[in-house]
Amino acid sequence: MNRNQLHQLMESVRGGEITPDAACDRLKTLPFEDLGFAKVDHHRSVRTGMPEVIYCKGKTAEQVAGIFASLAASGVNVLATRASREQFEAVLQVESRAVFHPTASCITLGQASTIRLGIIGIVCAGTSDLPVAEEARITAELMGNEVEMMVDVGVAGLHRLLAQHDRLQRARVLIVCAGMEGALPSVVGGLVGVPVIAVPTSVGYGASFGGVAALLGMLNSCSPNVTVVNIDNGFGAAYVATLMNRVPHESADSAS
Repeated sequence: MNRNQLHQLMESVRGGEITPDAACDRLKTLPFEDLGFAKVDHHRSVRTGMPEVIYCKGKTAEQVAGIFASLAASGVNVLATRASREQFEAVLQVESRAVFHPTASCITLGQASTIRLGIIGIVCAGTSDLPVAEEARITAELMGNEVEMMVDVGVAGLHRLLAQHDRLQRARVLIVCAGMEGALPSVVGGLVGVPVIAVPTSVGYGASFGGVAALLGMLNSCSPNVTVVNIDNGFGAAYVATLMNRVPHESADSAS
């Protein structure tokens, strides 16, 4: 249940459309529903504006399906990250509307309306970084953002990035996914006047240390508008970008 649904429920009680007892039955799973192996946080969307997300790695297919079904029944949009096809097949048994995104390893169910937010630009250094960028895209879109993808624009061919200048300027927040030495976010940060969320990816040869080299490079960025999330954390970048994107735009404030 999200904030709008909770408000509608209270209005229904006030208008006499449902009884207080019926409303209590609707709210009985708040603040969480105990499935035995998991306590599903149905109250999270009321607190934060976004529902709980399922991290699938380490969970059995049956556990993922059970949590997915619980969230789906509450009426919210559902996102499961780091999911396998086996887990998706189990989810399909309980929710036929679920969609699998193989590149991003995500399962989604879009069923609740969202407030349309401004543009989040997602910049991907190379095709090898695309799974992380796709995780960010799917997360951002499900949370109500308009997304523009800019793929294979790494610093080894800087002209490819510069060709995206107009699209970079349209974004209210930028997510930049890169592996190897992780230089791309610094370059992007120097071209725009908005927050840049850098996502180091585990792409690279031995000395990249599974993304640690990119992580350290991004943490040492000389562009002051760059901040960094964990290695391969496209989901986390998109979540934070959504929170930033909710803040009223400066031009809208000045116009009012």
